[in-house]
Amino acid sequence: MRRVGVVGVGHGKFGNRSDASVQELAFEAYRAAVKDAKISPEEIDASVIGSVPEYMKQRSLSGVVQEYLGLNPRPVWLTEVACASGSAAIRTAWMAIRSGLHDVVAVVGCQKMTDLSTPEILALMGRVGEVQWESVFGTTFPGYYAMFAQRHMHEFGTTREQLAAVAVKNHYYGARNPNALFRKEITVAKALASEPVASPLLVYDCCANADGAACVILATEEKAKKMRSDVVWLDGVGAATASMSVLRRPELTGLPSASEAARQAYAMAGTTAKDVDVAEVHDCFTIAEVMAYEDLGFCGKGEGGRFAADRQSWIGGSTPVNLDGGLKSKGHPIGATGVSMAYEIVRQLRGECGERQVPNAAVGLTHNVGGIGQYCFVHLFRRD
Repeated sequence: MRRVGVVGVGHGKFGNRSDASVQELAFEAYRAAVKDAKISPEEIDASVIGSVPEYMKQRSLSGVVQEYLGLNPRPVWLTEVACASGSAAIRTAWMAIRSGLHDVVAVVGCQKMTDLSTPEILALMGRVGEVQWESVFGTTFPGYYAMFAQRHMHEFGTTREQLAAVAVKNHYYGARNPNALFRKEITVAKALASEPVASPLLVYDCCANADGAACVILATEEKAKKMRSDVVWLDGVGAATASMSVLRRPELTGLPSASEAARQAYAMAGTTAKDVDVAEVHDCFTIAEVMAYEDLGFCGKGEGGRFAADRQSWIGGSTPVNLDGGLKSKGHPIGATGVSMAYEIVRQLRGECGERQVPNAAVGLTHNVGGIGQYCFVHLFRRD
């Protein structure tokens, strides 16, 4: 089977992008990736778009984006698995290359969310849970993750201060990321003084909706080595699912889909959690990052809160996590998030992240969750 390498990456500014349509956001990231790869668009065989159309007026979004990128008549696909749509697009492109069907594939994650009001977005996200028995009772994303937080606190003694430590770290690094939505540092005291959202979660425990796009270009080993000398390889992919109904799951202190996806990715890449030098995890809420530490094996079960408070997820800690600010500071344009994670890891492994750089990073991981853990994709990247 053919090895798949990342030959180009691009990223646009996340935020309230009233200055651009979704296809313009996609082009912004795509243009940067093509420039980074030093290739012509004619060398791209196909493209995969990661996005969630429900949040936008445009239907059949992949066709609109493909036309705007100037890639017709080459094939294009749209992947949609809620907030993990971008990582699903990367996996789809990886499979197309590994199968021998295509040699060079552009992956674009893009989303316009701010055209909708917050209540409209909350209603849409609430219906990612099971409609028949859960969302009819007014479930929301913060409400679901508040249940995770309450249970984690009950079983393991996790504290609000430990959750706030996640927000402090992500805002610290987000302040140093020019593509992030929120670029201001915060303190634990400020996080704990913020308004309640769904007990025990406060405003600074929650990520923000955003518009934005990111792009990665994947290629076969043969072509990748001809294109650049510092290829980053996608050597492990894992994907798993869990019950749509959160209340039918065996426990509420982690995501079974994340643990299984991680197991698959580690096995394929021939590596373990201890080998990961830098990671991007799905911190839609601070408790989500705490659970990710545990699900991915960065620490033991129930130790995620202490892992955060002890700064083990900072540069210099055992596993630096979300050094671009994560969803918490960078923003969460849901279709773009998984591709944005890959962008950050590739640049970390190339040594291009400046004051956010992990020294000598060789293995990087992305963890992208769809829905309330119904879907999870874990990818392992490596430089030779």
